[in-house]
Amino acid sequence: MAGHEFFEPADRKRPVAEPTAAEPLAAEEPRQSCDPAFKHGVVVGFDGSTSSERALAYAIGMASRLGSGLVIVHVANRLPTTVWAGCEPPVFVDVPDHRTEVLGLELACADYLAEVPWILVERGGDICHELEEVGREYEADAIVVGSTHGLVGRLFGSVAGRLAKRAKRPVVVIP
Repeated sequence: MAGHEFFEPADRKRPVAEPTAAEPLAAEEPRQSCDPAFKHGVVVGFDGSTSSERALAYAIGMASRLGSGLVIVHVANRLPTTVWAGCEPPVFVDVPDHRTEVLGLELACADYLAEVPWILVERGGDICHELEEVGREYEADAIVVGSTHGLVGRLFGSVAGRLAKRAKRPVVVIP
């Protein structure tokens, strides 16, 4: 079983009712329920980089040993553009990220994913938050990520380090 699905980013702005309306709209729509076949699976962050490919390889082996599904998560880029119109607060503009579609096609053609059932989930926002959120939704047994190298990771903290501090489930960091 192989495939991918695209969820609406969790942080996308929702419509808000007029203050004079009789019934206010829900501030947050409930997220779609996840496929039960992937409950208690392994979540892996994947962006196509070398470190994420190593993390994916490890996660495939882990899911295969556990006899569970693999939830591959790609956190899409968002353009942090603020728009000031009069006295309105700044907003983030969602920009379509076609990289998820490309990754999905590459993964669908990959022979090494034939060993385990997998699903590709797209999210938008903070990588650590979104990986932990997907882990919570799927009740994942573990989250696997690749290590971050370079100046940005040293200055702002790596995704793996921040995720290991805040996650409520085991985090496996692959060098």
